[in-house]
Amino acid sequence: MQALQLTAPGVLKLRDVEVPEIGPRDLLLRVGAAGICHSDLHVLHAPTRMRAEPMTLGHEVAGTIEALGSDVSSLRAGERGLVYLCWSCGECRECVSGNENVCIAAGRTAMPPCPGLGPDGGMAEFIRIPASSFVPIDDLDFAQAAPLADAALTSYHAVDGAREHLGPGSTAVVIGVGGLGHVAVQILRAVSATRVIAVDTSRDKLDLAARCGADLGLLSRPEAAAQILDLTEGRGADAVFDFVGIDATARMAVESVAPNGAYRMVGLGGGVPGVTADPAGGPGWPWGASVRKSYAGRKSDLLASIALARAGKLRIEVEEHALADGVDALGRLERGLVSGRAVLLP
Repeated sequence: MQALQLTAPGVLKLRDVEVPEIGPRDLLLRVGAAGICHSDLHVLHAPTRMRAEPMTLGHEVAGTIEALGSDVSSLRAGERGLVYLCWSCGECRECVSGNENVCIAAGRTAMPPCPGLGPDGGMAEFIRIPASSFVPIDDLDFAQAAPLADAALTSYHAVDGAREHLGPGSTAVVIGVGGLGHVAVQILRAVSATRVIAVDTSRDKLDLAARCGADLGLLSRPEAAAQILDLTEGRGADAVFDFVGIDATARMAVESVAPNGAYRMVGLGGGVPGVTADPAGGPGWPWGASVRKSYAGRKSDLLASIALARAGKLRIEVEEHALADGVDALGRLERGLVSGRAVLLP
């Protein structure tokens, strides 16, 4: 089969490799579509390899069961589904409580094994997965479904973790209307009564946010935090979701979140918010506000995202590319040319 593999730091190649062998509790999935995420760029440019041999990228994967391990009896060949990206132990107190994304077996890093971030991922014609990670999607289109595995999962988890702040009369801010942000706008619209303000550096992305249901759009400029305060009578936004995570957006979140509000860090830009233990007031951190660094999501978040997609309340803005053009597609993402989510089709 063909697979898009990281062969050295910064080196990505389409290679001919063996179809993976499966164990008794595994599935062999014929890939229908694989989404491209900014996390793939982080892996691509990491200074050291994730493991010694070449690694296939791709953690947003949809496809059809091709073969089943000998111990798998609850599924059948031909079923269509998504791959839940947190390959957790399923037995620790976090997993049995439904918090598979922070599995205790993963230690303090709290990042269970994930396809394309250690185990081979889905930017290939086939992928080996644990049978426990398979989530049915019935007749959802593969290109639409694949980004649900992260872009929707992660967005839904961040929104759900701040849901108590999103009642009638509230305001939520979505910073960064990219692959995750444009999904978050739709999820906020579907599950809450909050007013949604989208912030981005691109007017095209703000237009996308408007199509996704955002009430207002602001260009990401130094005065954006002050504009948010003006729009909320000086109090600030009840929830701020930062899907960029650089210094400028982290500062914007701190300066625009309301007292008792929620700041959710999702983007991996390495930004420093500057939350300090000093008296509240002015542009600093307000009393009662919470900050949470949100990673991926629970399997229940993925099921909820699939339900929204099946109900027509969530639609991914998709840019389709052939697997053979995967290197170019990642380049487009890195240059900021992708609207929504780029998806590779084997």
